[in-house]
Amino acid sequence: MTVHDPIIRWIGNWAAEITLGSILLRILLSALLSAVIGTERSSKRHSAGLRTFMLVSLAGTIAMMVDLWLYDRLRTGLFLLSVAAVISTTMIATNSLFISSRNQIKGITTAAGLLVCCFLGISLGAGLYTLTAVAAVAMLFCLSLLPRLEGLLKDRSNHFEVHLELTSGMRLRDFVTTIRELGMKIDDIETNPAYLNSGLSVYSVAISITRGELKKFKTHREIIDALSTLEYVSHIEEI
Repeated sequence: MTVHDPIIRWIGNWAAEITLGSILLRILLSALLSAVIGTERSSKRHSAGLRTFMLVSLAGTIAMMVDLWLYDRLRTGLFLLSVAAVISTTMIATNSLFISSRNQIKGITTAAGLLVCCFLGISLGAGLYTLTAVAAVAMLFCLSLLPRLEGLLKDRSNHFEVHLELTSGMRLRDFVTTIRELGMKIDDIETNPAYLNSGLSVYSVAISITRGELKKFKTHREIIDALSTLEYVSHIEEI
């Protein structure tokens, strides 16, 4: 067997076979890598945390090792357990999605993270150590560092959406007029259904910046801070 994985070359060809030593190594690495990813998610209070990520990764690792064993013994060519692990993870990830009271779909990143973590477990179960290590680092980079860049780009975008609470629904026209006077336009306004019959005037408002000066010098935070000073605005924040 020709070994191309640099990590296998370093630790020995035994790690490429399904042996007691390689089984223990793959399960240990699967638990460790997924624990690091799960800790990152748990620290930000996401719905799926440490244990969920570890179990998903371990399921993928074990499924792939059993599939490889069955292929070696029976030559089935069907990796049914690995497919089942991916399908099950997809179902778990789908159930982690929910719509917040502010009309936002939450849990998309966590759902995607669970699916990627399952594939990390599968690749580790297949003995692709280097691929798994590189992919895990890339995943942590996406989860930990890219949100800062994403936030910066989002804050400089010409389009944003706000959660708006007015003292009275009668003042919505005043808010729209103020937005236009400031050099912006309303793309869409929706009454937030979570607050119906509550006595509150709550809206989700999509806004576009049209004035050149605002595009160049003002961030969303500064614009929202200015709008929050309006007497009829009880609360406003970006969503």
